[in-house]
Amino acid sequence: MNSGKGALTALHLFLVWAMMAAVVPTLGVGLLFAAWDGGAGGLLPLLALGLPLTVGLLATAGIPVRTVVPMCGTLRRRLGWAALVFTLGTLGVGAGLAAYSWDVPLGSASTRLALTGVPYAVAAAFFVPNRWVRVGALAVLATAVAYGGFAGPAQAQERRHDAQVARYRERPQLLFLGDAPPGMRVSHAQIEPAGFIVDYRPVREGSDLGHVGLVVRSGLTPALKCPEPADEAVTCTVDAHGEMRAVRDSPRLVTLTRRHGNEEVEVSSQALDESGLRHLLDTLHPLSDTELEALIRDKRIIHSF
Repeated sequence: MNSGKGALTALHLFLVWAMMAAVVPTLGVGLLFAAWDGGAGGLLPLLALGLPLTVGLLATAGIPVRTVVPMCGTLRRRLGWAALVFTLGTLGVGAGLAAYSWDVPLGSASTRLALTGVPYAVAAAFFVPNRWVRVGALAVLATAVAYGGFAGPAQAQERRHDAQVARYRERPQLLFLGDAPPGMRVSHAQIEPAGFIVDYRPVREGSDLGHVGLVVRSGLTPALKCPEPADEAVTCTVDAHGEMRAVRDSPRLVTLTRRHGNEEVEVSSQALDESGLRHLLDTLHPLSDTELEALIRDKRIIHSF
């Protein structure tokens, strides 16, 4: 392709891109308002008027290359060429909209408007009888497919995951775990506005290890003290270190509560003895990224606000 034909081809593709980047969003907004105002009855007149005008306008972009692109040699052929480019380009725009609906990042609003014209320019490039122009169009198409089908969705998933982790980390002062008792694991965790609740249950179904509950909440009082008036079914004491022990007789439930910084940490169980509960309190540690990732992956943690 000589320099003259190359310049005409570049002008041709630029006109296709510029026209469609301006016309398609305008037509789309018009269709949206027509559907909102009059439903299907409002869409049909706009489509009947807008589509022929768009194809006719697109056909004018073929005039500079009527001696280069065989399908643009006559008015009739240019209209056929414009219809084909419009159809193929609209399929590309539809694929882009689908990717955008899946949260694939496509840049700012101005970038998305500019991208609207690209599928039409790529479609037009395939009608140019030049190997390198078609190779370039194929490369753009392959890049779009790779990004929209693979790289973009992966980025969108990573962004959603990061946002989810950030939401779970909104109250880091409450996110503490103790080492699971032998034969048990964290089965469920729940983040509440003023607390973090963790359930430990047996790894094996049907085990008689029972259930252990851990609650981390904002401290309500400067020091722990037994509730007043006292519950006759509960024996409550506070030791010299400020740890509160409460034992309910029937059914037997042991609860240990201690301060951890500005927070209160409570563990309770009907099956685990006091030494096991104290070990859980002694191994209290901030919820690590690895632990949080595992809970999210296994869907064992929820956010209740």
